Amino acid sequence: MEVETPLLAPTVSTDPQLDFFAVPDAGRTRYLQTSPELLMKRLLAAGSGPIYQICKAFRRGEAGRWHNPEFTLLEWYRPGFELADLMDEVADLLRILLPPLEDSCRLSYTEVFERWVGVSWHAPLPALAERARRLGLPEAAALCGEDRSLWLDLLFSHRVQPNLPRHRPVFVCDYPAPLAALARLNEDGRTARRFEVFCNGVELGNGYDELTDPEEQRRRLEADRNARRRQGLPVPPLDEAFVAALRAGLPRCSGVAVGLDRLLMLRLQRRDIDAVVSFSWQRLH
Repeated sequence: MEVETPLLAPTVSTDPQLDFFAVPDAGRTRYLQTSPELLMKRLLAAGSGPIYQICKAFRRGEAGRWHNPEFTLLEWYRPGFELADLMDEVADLLRILLPPLEDSCRLSYTEVFERWVGVSWHAPLPALAERARRLGLPEAAALCGEDRSLWLDLLFSHRVQPNLPRHRPVFVCDYPAPLAALARLNEDGRTARRFEVFCNGVELGNGYDELTDPEEQRRRLEADRNARRRQGLPVPPLDEAFVAALRAGLPRCSGVAVGLDRLLMLRLQRRDIDAVVSFSWQRLH
């Protein structure tokens, strides 16, 4: 079922990696949504069944060849779906939209990180810092500090992503627990039931076996807010309505968000998002 959720809401994602637009509203603050995820999960908890939407999302500070602060997402959720089934569905969609592609492949985060970074993702932070220095990333220490998730994201984006197989969808699975976001953990407790899908070195989508435990979700949201405080970032209010929806009963489900602008770039073989949107951020000025 197709749904619509508000673009402007009293809360927003607490993810420290995402900056947001805050909008004053008669003495209160509302936020342009970085993703419809939390609101769609409230619909799932209310018994919507499988849902999807195509909508605008907003992320402050993300402007460049592959980024626009306003962009278009396709996001969908399937109750009762295993994550492997969702990856099959995403691969089928990409085969339709991006022909001709070779068959997709699935690689573990642990495998690709060790192969191209040359150290385990759970190595001590000084070892990650030394590896970054040897790989020509001297600015990493100032950027990442003591935050493991920042170190992993930086090393992955600089060393792993450019080396992933091309001309086929590549699903990188079982992300480290520090990067679990809103995904369930695997039984080992060290990795999460999360994937990201790449094609020709471009990240296209991000999927989870969705976390349904309200107390664990609250703990993660508070941890995100504390991380934002440490980094000097604005801290949005905790989404109590979202936590209450989980407490009422979010069904076991898997979900994914796919960037349609990037899909269109690959389909048309364009190298700048400005070529596939009517008014990019730069063109507005």
